[in-house]
Amino acid sequence: MGQAFLDNSLWRNIYCVLAGDSSSCASRGYSDGFLPGGLEWLAFLLAALAIIGLVVNGILGGVIVLIWGERRLFGRFQSRTGPNRWGPFGTLTSVADAVKTMFKEDVVPADADRILFNLAPILIATPALLVFSVIPFGVGTYVADLNVGVLFIMAITSLTTLAVLTAAWSSGNRIAILSALRSVALLISYEIPMALAVVGVIMLAGSMSLGDIIAAQGVPFILVQPLGFFVFFIAAMAEMARAPFDLTEAESELAAGYLNDYASMKFGLFFLAEFMAEISTSAIITTLFLSGWRGFDPIPSHFWFGAKLIAVLFVIIWFRMTLPRLRVDQVLKFAWKGLFELTMINIIVTAILIAIWPQPTTSQLWAMAAINWPVAIISIYLVSKLLGTAPYDQPLPDPNVPSYPVGSESIPASSVLGAESSSAQAPSPEGGD
Repeated sequence: MGQAFLDNSLWRNIYCVLAGDSSSCASRGYSDGFLPGGLEWLAFLLAALAIIGLVVNGILGGVIVLIWGERRLFGRFQSRTGPNRWGPFGTLTSVADAVKTMFKEDVVPADADRILFNLAPILIATPALLVFSVIPFGVGTYVADLNVGVLFIMAITSLTTLAVLTAAWSSGNRIAILSALRSVALLISYEIPMALAVVGVIMLAGSMSLGDIIAAQGVPFILVQPLGFFVFFIAAMAEMARAPFDLTEAESELAAGYLNDYASMKFGLFFLAEFMAEISTSAIITTLFLSGWRGFDPIPSHFWFGAKLIAVLFVIIWFRMTLPRLRVDQVLKFAWKGLFELTMINIIVTAILIAIWPQPTTSQLWAMAAINWPVAIISIYLVSKLLGTAPYDQPLPDPNVPSYPVGSESIPASSVLGAESSSAQAPSPEGGD
């Protein structure tokens, strides 16, 4: 096994227990393994399957906990109890919903393209899982450390657009297609500012590897790149189709949107992908802007990563429960005339600062933060003014318009006479020529 795999605690602790007598594991202090010599290939295969199963089941378990936690928070935000029937404090409500979804009837529309109709739920759930393959959960704890990890995440998450369009088009439902077209416009519009918001982080770290980005955060990049964080967070909310950007599933307008014709576990996969995207977005924000697993000893790095991830999840839920849904024209205008310009400002200012401090130290990062915060506040204020509603002239009452009475007043005689004269001039429906 290569040195890169042995530096990964997940791979090392599983592989070397299976093949402990290999030369690479012996140099790390491992002795005998469960498998005899010559079967290192089998140890590698079993370690890969074990890690994949561990990550996938951990994410699925996290989704169940997130659904319960989000419902409890919704109850608090809306001054109600929340789930409290199944299990203590409603902890088994998500499990009951999962069982109920699995046993529902799987209905497929008669005019649907069955191949694409069945493929769409897989297309939308797979990218949300693949994102976690490059996320470092702690010191030496990751599935793979790609030197282009940020580019990998941007490419994988863009597949959601294809999945949404496939789901709507294959169902043959006009309402679903309308929702998908509106969703594709939203997703494409916000992918651009979201990718540009990360450029400042890459410039500061000098790498697209997520591990190198965490190592470069002597000061968390949320302090050094406040404008980049603001744009990335807003764009990520839109990419997840979370309120106030939930135009793809605007229940009051489009029922369930692009997944209107899905049922049973196909619908469950869409639902699962939405919450997995919420966790993956929180993990990405934690890695790029909150210094990932870095914290204070002796608290383990995994605890710091989990605590930051939960804090980001809480902000996302709070954001959803606070703001009302926007119109589609407001959403697109906000992306192209607001966030795009903010990313350009952030890239230009960051490039100037890096030209001054090519290899910034911790003190120089603090100096960058002191410069970037006023720039971010002023830029957001100016853009909000440019995007604001145009001022309207205050209407003046017309003295010639008759005033209408309130419930405690009688109808003016002029109004009664006007109504009688109008009815007298109107032709009778039973009259002749």
